[in-house]
Order: sequence, then structure tokens, then C-alpha cells
Amino acid sequence: MKPIVTIATWLAALLLSTSAGAEVLAVRADAAPSRPDDAAWKGAPAAAVPLVLQDMVEPRLLQPSTAEVEVRAIADGERIAFRLEWKDATRDELPGIARYSDACAVQLPASTAPDVPAPQMGEAQRPVEITYWRAFWQGAVEGREDSIQALYPNTSVDHYPFQAPSLPPGSEAQQEMARRYAPARALGNAMAGPREQPVEDLIAEGPGTTRPAPKAQSRGWGARTADGWSVVLSRPLPVDLGSGGRTQVAFAVWQGAQGEAGSRKMRSVWVPLRLAAEAGGR
Repeated sequence: MKPIVTIATWLAALLLSTSAGAEVLAVRADAAPSRPDDAAWKGAPAAAVPLVLQDMVEPRLLQPSTAEVEVRAIADGERIAFRLEWKDATRDELPGIARYSDACAVQLPASTAPDVPAPQMGEAQRPVEITYWRAFWQGAVEGREDSIQALYPNTSVDHYPFQAPSLPPGSEAQQEMARRYAPARALGNAMAGPREQPVEDLIAEGPGTTRPAPKAQSRGWGARTADGWSVVLSRPLPVDLGSGGRTQVAFAVWQGAQGEAGSRKMRSVWVPLRLAAEAGGR
């Protein structure tokens, strides 16, 4: 029998976040860092943001995996960067059949206002903006080859038509054959993954409505740590978040080894996000 979601469930999740006093303070800097090991992160306070089960919509996640994510934030007047760190015992970054990617996301309301949409991916006519990172994409951007031989070293491939000796590399005939055997990528299917950044910009107006944003504006980079991941997600600073301004932010984490993908994730409710009034200030 599927669990019944009640108002009490949602309120319990909300209290879990607010009772811990979680607040993300974005400190000021000359430039928002782009890598997890940037020394600038030492000057940004860490917020331990608790994560809760996604038990609101199908497919639900009913087994806890990631308890919390540590968040730091830095803004430079034009962009805001978040560094997310969480524990994950396994490194899930290789695509393939029955494989799931480690991933994380940052969510902001599309409009900065006291009355924010629901944290569960927004609401109709009240969208949220999401920056989404996947370990699958990180490896590809770093140069991992996604051939059958690279992903499955013990597999033997007799012949790829687009690698035939009769097709000169880079020729129109060779490129046409490559497109024929990679139709999704040839058609610009976003699920093929970003080629330059391991992140994707998304828009949502409620569960099941996620779609690519009209323009890619986010950047990101992830690095494996001794016991998990450290990921930087950078996006434009909301134009209506002025000096000392406030809004809300939410986070999500996926563990590939736990079969987490899509709606099956650990996520936070809205957490206050405050922009420091001045450089080095509070």
C-alpha cells in the first residue's frame, strides 16, 4: 500500500529545516568561484541543510540515503555560486544500462517575493529555476570517451559503420553515418547531455513539468572527495535580489547506487537565502 501524504507530513519536513536554523548566507567577493577547491570558500559560512524523502509524487523515494548537504554561497554582484558537499560512499559517474548517476541541484523561485511557490518544483504560473549537475556529464566534460569499449572494457565490438576505413575521418560521408547511429545527439536531444558544462538549466511549474530553460546560463564543476562529492553550481544572481536582499533556495541530491533518478531523490524544503550587505559582511 502506498503511503498517504498528509499536511502533517509536509509540515514535519518544513519544521525539520527551520528548526535546525538553516540559513544560507551568500558572502560578497570580487568573483564567484568556479571550482570546489577555490580558497575563497573558506570565507563563506557553511549551512548544514537537512534533506527529506521525496514522498509527495510518484516515483517516490521512501528509503533515506543522504541525510544533509553542506552549502556555502558566494556572490560577486552578477553571479551567485553555491558549493554543495555531501557524503556518498560510491562514485557513480559511468552511463549505461541500469546505471544511475550521482547528481545534485539548486532551485530558486523565478521571482524574488515573500510568497514563494511550493518547494516541490514550483506551481502552475509560479515557476522555479533549477541548476542541475550530473556526475555522468562531469566525466564527459573532463574527456571521458563514451564508446562501448570505454564504458564496458570487456566488451568486444567487431565494427562501427561510422568507423569504416572507407570513410575518411571528418568527411561528410563519415559525419552522416555518425549522425545516423547517434540520432538523439544529431537532433539536439538535451538528454544527450551538455558538451561544455556538466550542468543544465531547467524550469518547472510543479512536479512532472520540468523542461529545459530557454537559455543556458549556469556553470558548474564537481570533484570527488574522500567520502562523497563537492560540487559548485554557479548561475546569474537574481536581478531583484539587491544588497542585503533575501529569498529562498532549495537543494536536491541523488545517489546513483541507490537507484535514485528523476523524482526519486533526497530534497530540502525552502531554506532562507540572504545576500551579505557588503564584502566580508553579514
